[in-house]
Amino acid sequence: MRTQAELIGDGELAYLRSRTAFVAGAGMTLDDGYRLAHLPLIDPHHPKAIARKDGTHYENGRHPPIYSLVVPTLGLQEAPAYRELEQALRDAPFASTIAWDLVARRQAKLHATVCGSLSVGTPPAIDPAARDALSRLGPVEMELRGLFSGNVNRGRLYLRLYPERRDGQNALHLMQRALGRATSDLYVVGIWNLNDDLDVAEAAALAALIDRWWDRPILRFTADRLWLMGANDDLVLDSEIVETISLK
Repeated sequence: MRTQAELIGDGELAYLRSRTAFVAGAGMTLDDGYRLAHLPLIDPHHPKAIARKDGTHYENGRHPPIYSLVVPTLGLQEAPAYRELEQALRDAPFASTIAWDLVARRQAKLHATVCGSLSVGTPPAIDPAARDALSRLGPVEMELRGLFSGNVNRGRLYLRLYPERRDGQNALHLMQRALGRATSDLYVVGIWNLNDDLDVAEAAALAALIDRWWDRPILRFTADRLWLMGANDDLVLDSEIVETISLK
């Protein structure tokens, strides 16, 4: 039987320092980035939605197509731990603030970004040497854990991705270097979106749920492909999978 690969841990990733800082006795407000990029897609008439902002390319949550290389996380909905977490969210005091219809619409496109914004407008040309390096890397073990709320795009809830340690290195760093990109240390799968601020009780309930689920494995899987994905919005509602790149 094949031994499970060692995974990169929290000590080498950015999740702990990037999580939402909940304050006892205070609610949680949607931040400006979320109100600009996400809220207009959920409820364009919401009084806190920001339709456009000088210096950005957003227009009611949409923008020119941006192409990124991502790890698909298919089959997540069949994982027992995922179903348990979703039920916990449905039972939470803030359940009515979750845009559940959006969760269903995005299921087929769930992913974690490896290399974001490779190009804008037209798909990037991926160098043959980069393709060869990805192929030689081979399939990579990964694990999703949850729940996570960050200090950016506050209002979106995620699962966290933990990649395999390959030859002493973060396997996602190897992919990023193959594309000539800077390495990163935060890989999240955005699934749930809030449609409003949380009051004190709701924010406390979310903070407690995050603590309870922080170390819980949701899904262990082997990634044998990447998607080159283009999207006209940050929730990939208007998106296409331009190409599937094999890791075999």
